[in-house]
Amino acid sequence: MTSTTNTPTVRVPDAEALGRMYTLMLTTALADQKSVAESKAGRLQAAFYPVRGMEAVCAALGEVLSPRDRLVSTYRNLGDALAKGTSLRSIMAELYGRRAGLSRGKGGTMHLQDPAIGFTATTGIVGSGLPIAVGVAMAAQLDGEGSATVVTFGDGATSIGAFHEAMNFAGLWNLPIVFVCQNNQWGEHTPIGQYAANTDLASRAASYSIPAHKVDGFDPMAALAALQSAIERARAGEGPTFLEFQHYRLTGHTGTADFSYVPANELKAAMERDPAPTFRKWLLTKNYLSEQKLEGIERHARDTVDDAFAYAARCEFPAASDIFTDVFADDTWVRSLHSD
Repeated sequence: MTSTTNTPTVRVPDAEALGRMYTLMLTTALADQKSVAESKAGRLQAAFYPVRGMEAVCAALGEVLSPRDRLVSTYRNLGDALAKGTSLRSIMAELYGRRAGLSRGKGGTMHLQDPAIGFTATTGIVGSGLPIAVGVAMAAQLDGEGSATVVTFGDGATSIGAFHEAMNFAGLWNLPIVFVCQNNQWGEHTPIGQYAANTDLASRAASYSIPAHKVDGFDPMAALAALQSAIERARAGEGPTFLEFQHYRLTGHTGTADFSYVPANELKAAMERDPAPTFRKWLLTKNYLSEQKLEGIERHARDTVDDAFAYAARCEFPAASDIFTDVFADDTWVRSLHSD
């Protein structure tokens, strides 16, 4: 079994769905840019990991995931969280360390989670979400849920031992999981060719008998087609799929990191395919959405981002008495384990 660049064709969704996708892409890009600016200004005193360049895949995820499906993400998770339906207000409150945040202001960027809607976990260690997602998928399989689990990770994670353990387990048990590799060509500050002997990441799935596809990560329609097919396979009990989305990171590793080491010609070429502006042009050229509709979406996205940041800024910090809350199991829960 080998990887392929041939992905399923997709019927262009209706105007409402296209509008949702553009809304999510633009909201992600605007919130990302504002978070970077706030980090550099010193007002967002937490590590922030930009997602610029990944918006197309996030928008496609938002269209294909149902509330029953689970998503496990990484610290570069803003678009994933929005795709699963998490409110931007609660995300930004968490980034600012406020009590109204997803983890009550104590988890920060690396620990966003919204279990009620299937945003199961995010992890701060490269590759560590993969075995977690495999466990979630196995539980869904044993319970006969008919749901899919998706795990997102960067190209660097494919060189971590936990990646290979997770892939082997998923292939062996034919789990309902979709491996979404966001190959942005950089492992922190190192280009992929300098840390991976084999840069064809999708081909790694072959040794685990997992179907794999390379997909244009800048193209939301290609991403939608690939994800629809893979998630339908998972829900139908047909096993895992590996998707390598090939695009380029448009920012530094963190919100405040210098990225002058990135070849100027590569970054220029990537910026010419900046997902949200490129999608906007496509929607207008193909007459799928009017200029008036697009401008309305853009006003809404700007208002949503401004509102979320303003909300986070006025929320209160956790009290000192909250320091051990949600850290250790409470006494009542521990006693219940020994009730027999």
